[in-house]
Amino acid sequence: MEVTCPICSKSVPWGPQSEYRPFCSKKCQLIDLGEWASEERTIPAKPAENETPLDIDVEDIEAMLAEQSEDFFKH
Repeated sequence: MEVTCPICSKSVPWGPQSEYRPFCSKKCQLIDLGEWASEERTIPAKPAENETPLDIDVEDIEAMLAEQSEDFFKH
């Protein structure tokens, strides 16, 4: 079986002989990793039905932190 390298589109055998599969080389593997790290690549997802976006601003966060006990920040 052969797959296409997601970066350069070269054909790659799917097996132990292809160390970087599904990539054709270490270079393509690192390019892909860099794109994920810089968030150029993402996996689109819908929020769960019970999940709501957080509308919290900095002041709200600071107020919540101020309510914590002293030992909360020591962990």
